[in-house]
Amino acid sequence: MSERRRSLNLGLERFSGVYLWALFILIFGVWKPHLFLTKATLHSVASSQAIAAMLAIAVLVPLATGAFDLSIGATINLSTIVVTWLQTTHHWNMWPAMIIAVLVTFGVGVVNGFIVVKLRISSFIATLGMATVIAAIQSIVSGQSQPLPPTASAWNSLTQRTVGGFQIVVLYLIILAVFFWWLLDHTPAGRYLHATGGNLEAARLAGVRVDMWTWLSLIISATVSGVAGVLYGSLSGPSLTFGSTLLLPAFAAAFLGSTQIRPGRFNVWGTMLAVYVLATGVKGLQLVTGVQWLNDMFNGVALIAAVGFAVWRQRTSAARRSLAPPTDHGDSHSDDEAVEVAGVPSSG
Repeated sequence: MSERRRSLNLGLERFSGVYLWALFILIFGVWKPHLFLTKATLHSVASSQAIAAMLAIAVLVPLATGAFDLSIGATINLSTIVVTWLQTTHHWNMWPAMIIAVLVTFGVGVVNGFIVVKLRISSFIATLGMATVIAAIQSIVSGQSQPLPPTASAWNSLTQRTVGGFQIVVLYLIILAVFFWWLLDHTPAGRYLHATGGNLEAARLAGVRVDMWTWLSLIISATVSGVAGVLYGSLSGPSLTFGSTLLLPAFAAAFLGSTQIRPGRFNVWGTMLAVYVLATGVKGLQLVTGVQWLNDMFNGVALIAAVGFAVWRQRTSAARRSLAPPTDHGDSHSDDEAVEVAGVPSSG
């Protein structure tokens, strides 16, 4: 009976987002076919969400370790301002300016990690405070005035030239997603990151250096945000405020993605699916209604729903484990069980 129930489930537990995506395409395709079912809409959604998807990957890595990075919005903004400021004000070449911008954000990650790991301040509080500090630094760098975009053709073509009809920034996103999928799901480093977030004490029992991996996850988050900021500057031009608008969508995609593909685990492909499901829904509603504020509302509702569903799944799983019949091995293997929960093989 259970096998039959699973077969009738049609993958809803892992791929409900795919069904929702198909439903959005069907509804808006029938409602506004001349606007929605076009190559222009496809290319627009794909390229416009590429930076948001990169930021979702950035926030995904510390979430895997149980940490929050609320400074990513400010960090991506800072990267864009720095790379633009160096080129337009100080007339730097594009590539050195890009490297310096990413190194600055790398430094932000190092400081975030130090505050969280060494000073033992909650990652939520530490990165929220860092976001305000970064905003102040950005004001100093930019002089609180909108910087002019670089005019070099190489700078614009960095993200705007097309490959297969799509802007090349979409290809950058695919490369980044494949790399982090491999890192998180197919390497020991990925197992250690997930172990740290899955069960901190069990990971310690397994010999995982949880402080180091938490620190490293925050560095990765800031650095990926820096790369995304550089690409945003080339794609859309500099902005003093765009980063804060991407913070909520990034978290919404990461939490909604944790209910997809590999439910209960922050994963790259679930996050990518969530980004484009949400973007498709927003785009369709905007074409139907012409209202632009739907983006924030849609992402906010999705974030609440995704977190609520994830918590419900955790409670359901815990309840099932508590109802499971006890084993007859005694208590001697409790440490090994804890290690296995952490996702690291037991040495015993």
